[in-house]
Amino acid sequence: MLSLHTAMTAFKRSPLLSVLSITTIAFSLFAFGLFGLVALNIRNALQRVEERVEIRAFVAENTPIEKITAASDDIAKYPEVLNVEIVTQEQALARARKELGEFSDVFDAQFLPSSLDVKLKSGFRDPKTVHKIVDQVREYDFVDDVRFGEEWITQLYRLRNIAGVAGVALGLAFAAVAVIIIGATIRMAVLARSREISIMRLVGATDGFIRRPFLIEGSLKGVLGGVLALVLTYMAMRVLEQYLHFQTAFFDRRLATLGVLSGALMGLIGSAVSVGRHLRRV
Repeated sequence: MLSLHTAMTAFKRSPLLSVLSITTIAFSLFAFGLFGLVALNIRNALQRVEERVEIRAFVAENTPIEKITAASDDIAKYPEVLNVEIVTQEQALARARKELGEFSDVFDAQFLPSSLDVKLKSGFRDPKTVHKIVDQVREYDFVDDVRFGEEWITQLYRLRNIAGVAGVALGLAFAAVAVIIIGATIRMAVLARSREISIMRLVGATDGFIRRPFLIEGSLKGVLGGVLALVLTYMAMRVLEQYLHFQTAFFDRRLATLGVLSGALMGLIGSAVSVGRHLRRV
């Protein structure tokens, strides 16, 4: 309680420096939040595209429907498979005419074969798993051909991996910059109270006792900066939506809470580094 009271007293004693620190932290976390928002929407976009991954097995003409249904039931039991849809020649014709209306007059029921459309579960849409399912489907003797957009799936998976690695790398870079900025702002507060710290050391105060209020202060500034950064990020998202006319996803409650807690952690780390360095010199 004493440490918390000391931290709050420091806020009141130098409000301008406290506001400057919180604002600096907020803008550093705001940049981090904007990057996180972009990464979130890219991930969501890739997931929506990934949901369209589908294996289409074309069935030989005059194959009994009972045989196709039995194969459909077997394939649906694969642990990687979400569902299997039997598409008859009539359904394939209707779908082709709907999707390619300008060429509707060139299609007829005999031109398009029946098929088994296999959709995979989330987490099983990588090229290796898709090839595995394709090989299993090809073993049925009535399957003429299997199409699954091999090159498209490979490029999608590669893009997702690149986005993931780049996201982690840039995220760590932004976090490091935020910690450095937070540490610099806390260091200003430490230097402003250096005489007080020296007196406390002379009367026998331990390093832990001296450090604790600064750690609490840094955490509080990190939380306030995180909340302000979250508000700024939300406002920026709304402005971009109105300007660019497209919908974007915002952080859910869990991610928003995690962002604020990250601000507190960054403030704590920045304070610990700055105070520890100063105490070694006193």
